[in-house]
Amino acid sequence: MKIIELIKSFEEVIPLDFQESYDNCGLQIGNAQHELSQALICFDITEEVVDEAMEKKCNLIISHHPLIFKGIKKITGSNYIERIVLKAIKFDICIYCAHTNLDNNFEGLNLFIAEKLGLKNSKILAPVEKTLKKLVTFCPTEHAERLRTALFQSGGGHIGNYDSCSFNLEGTGTFRANELAHPFVGETNQLHFEAETRIEMIFPQHIERRIIDTLLKNHPYEEVAYDIYPLDNAFAKVGAGVIGDLAAPMATLDFFQYLKDTFQTKSIRHSKINKPTIRKVAFCGGSGSFLIHQAISQGADIFITGDIKYHDFFSERILLADIGHFESEQFSCELITTILMKKFPTFAFLFSENKINPVYYFN
Repeated sequence: MKIIELIKSFEEVIPLDFQESYDNCGLQIGNAQHELSQALICFDITEEVVDEAMEKKCNLIISHHPLIFKGIKKITGSNYIERIVLKAIKFDICIYCAHTNLDNNFEGLNLFIAEKLGLKNSKILAPVEKTLKKLVTFCPTEHAERLRTALFQSGGGHIGNYDSCSFNLEGTGTFRANELAHPFVGETNQLHFEAETRIEMIFPQHIERRIIDTLLKNHPYEEVAYDIYPLDNAFAKVGAGVIGDLAAPMATLDFFQYLKDTFQTKSIRHSKINKPTIRKVAFCGGSGSFLIHQAISQGADIFITGDIKYHDFFSERILLADIGHFESEQFSCELITTILMKKFPTFAFLFSENKINPVYYFN
């Protein structure tokens, strides 16, 4: 198969629309129309990873952290990013990155780690707003069920743990076709009254084109009347961080040891221990200190992330635990491979052997 086929399948689960505005996810280097020989999954792209890809005859590297994050004004090989770009282009290696779009997804990294921690009743800590839209269309009543079903199958009508959600209202539509029209019902140049059903359903904005295409393909009318409204509602399936409950309360120091074992971290930076036990846990992989207030407002006993700043540790309203940036996101390679294996169960994806934390600890 071509590389673009793999990318499209992956983005059906982890859309690029879910990335933060500052991020740079997706295909960064290479021609995705090339045939895929082999894919190498990694956390960070280093020169050693590119050499490994060449040795293993991989022409696609999929990483969590983007290689190109800021603008590049010249490519002379003066630093490791420029050298990787030059080598990848020279040897026809595509580089693809799934970063905050992998984080901000209900099937993404934070929920994946919540499962590693054994959390129950998990949900997005900070759902995004203004990414939902509503479709309203009008269809001959006898064709409404077929149209609704097609729209549901295209991803419309999902609300939380419910699917096939719509509102339907019976009414009468009017129209008059001119001599250039080919009306499905009614006569040319005559006012026609038709029993119609008004169908309403919400959908995430990243599938708008798919929803419209499905509507036009399955609606019987030559000219389809429809409206699309932007919504301010929070989208519970997309956003930053996760919050959930432990199966049973755990003594705080025991929970710290549980964190060290789960993430294989040598140390945990934390604020003053202000609770003897932990039950409700909030988590965000990477640099998640911007979510501290959301964790507090939702009653979390502890908030776990990386890169917490000095003054944040003065907080008395919640216990903070900094387990390290790398440590908090290290399961991204496993998740990316899991997603791809569901799509391509017979294709062998390779884990990079160069999984190196750039932060060292002196014990």
